[in-house]
Amino acid sequence: MRYKDQGEFKAHNGYEINGIWFPRVTKILEIKAKPALESFFREMESFSQAEDVKNKSAAHGSLVHETVEKIVTGQPVQIPEEVAPAIHAFQRFNETAKIAFHSEFVERQIWSIRHRYAGTVDALATINGKFGVLDIKTSTGFYPEYNLQTAAYVSALQEFQIKRLLLLPKDIETRWILRINQHQICKLCQATLRDKGGRIKIRNGRKKGKEGCLENEHDWGDKEGEVELKEFPYFYNDIKAFVAAKILWEWENNYWLRTVGYNK
Repeated sequence: MRYKDQGEFKAHNGYEINGIWFPRVTKILEIKAKPALESFFREMESFSQAEDVKNKSAAHGSLVHETVEKIVTGQPVQIPEEVAPAIHAFQRFNETAKIAFHSEFVERQIWSIRHRYAGTVDALATINGKFGVLDIKTSTGFYPEYNLQTAAYVSALQEFQIKRLLLLPKDIETRWILRINQHQICKLCQATLRDKGGRIKIRNGRKKGKEGCLENEHDWGDKEGEVELKEFPYFYNDIKAFVAAKILWEWENNYWLRTVGYNK
């Protein structure tokens, strides 16, 4: 990507914390190939359509994040109608899962002194007695870059100086991805329809017949939420992979990093 000056590069790619600029975890991970994203762009009729869908999808995801974060930190919240099925599903799910969110570490900015990067964790939580990083996603599945992103957060929070500065109550032990989604299910073949950002995606079921319903035969039910919590307790290799991705990102952006004094 082209940047007009140092300020634009820094604002687009990182944060300034205590007077020091750090590249952002999510920008670093853009260096990694994402087959699902490439497939998405192939489906779109034009770049402008792809950007529109991407921006609307991001707004949908942000709305889910913001609503969940208000609920778990005890803030008053009016649940937006467009994400209500997902939010109600999360509330029902957490009645059983009993995720204990640490409100002082919800949407908390963190950074690594050792590897020089920064990010914002969705939450630190305790589940079944274990304390760790919890990241919220609004996707249909779990993708490898999620592991790299959460591993970067775990690695930073394991640094002694960061633990002391952030006043962590105990050592980080693990990490989870909390996936919150909503879709409609065909009453005939159990296919699912997901409409996010104006992009409709149908995943075929098989109950009605061998091939499921034809496109115009589906009988869609009301929107319903879907919640899945998955733990990823082993992160050593993911941390190594993230650091490797960061080295590649630094190579790709060497000119601007030298210009802003990052390499000193």
